[in-house]
Amino acid sequence: MIRVILTDIEGTTSSISFVHEVLFPYAATHMAQFVKDNQADNPQVREQLDAVATETGQSPEDIDALVETLLTWIAEDRKATPLKALQGMLWEQGYQRGDFQGHVYADAADHLREWHDRGLRLYVYSSGSEQAQRLIFGFSEQGDLTPFFSGYFDTRIGGKREAASYQAILSYLGVEPQTVLFLSDIEAELEAAEQTGMQTVWLVREGELPESERRIARNFDEVEAFIRPVKPVELPGTLD
Repeated sequence: MIRVILTDIEGTTSSISFVHEVLFPYAATHMAQFVKDNQADNPQVREQLDAVATETGQSPEDIDALVETLLTWIAEDRKATPLKALQGMLWEQGYQRGDFQGHVYADAADHLREWHDRGLRLYVYSSGSEQAQRLIFGFSEQGDLTPFFSGYFDTRIGGKREAASYQAILSYLGVEPQTVLFLSDIEAELEAAEQTGMQTVWLVREGELPESERRIARNFDEVEAFIRPVKPVELPGTLD
């Protein structure tokens, strides 16, 4: 029986285009000014800039060089924790100003509400920072969905294609792996989760369905069938 649902965001609850056509360009456009405005007085920003410097070997005082590195990482979609943290801070500014709202598919929002009301525990695991995760659901087009989630995991727990990350999540959750259903649009992530015993469903929202023995769903309506499958009707037996 499924007791916990762990879900990816990009391509799963939310469109890939929103991230790549709205969030990333916003970060690229505003990152330099955001860093320069906050690097001296905001300890959280300063901490992440120091982390960039440590990772690259650059001087922590060379703000222009650090910004160039961040912009390069954005263009590469680098899964670097300090970048994700700074993007989260910058996107919070955008959400609060009303520059954009988080995209969440209507079917995902509907089922997140329903699953929560049925007593399932809901968690997010995304390469975006925990802050970015809270923002996309908190300022979504479908309303504030954060009350439905019990927690969030990001790259601080490990890479999404590494089985050790899912084992760490299981240790945190304190549940048997077969009671956890992981939803993602990336097959390599599903394979990593399955190595720990988690159940999985592959979200393929667009394009042709792949030939696979995996459980595949077009949307969260179809995911529901794997959580609470309908029992076949039992016909009365024939008397001899």
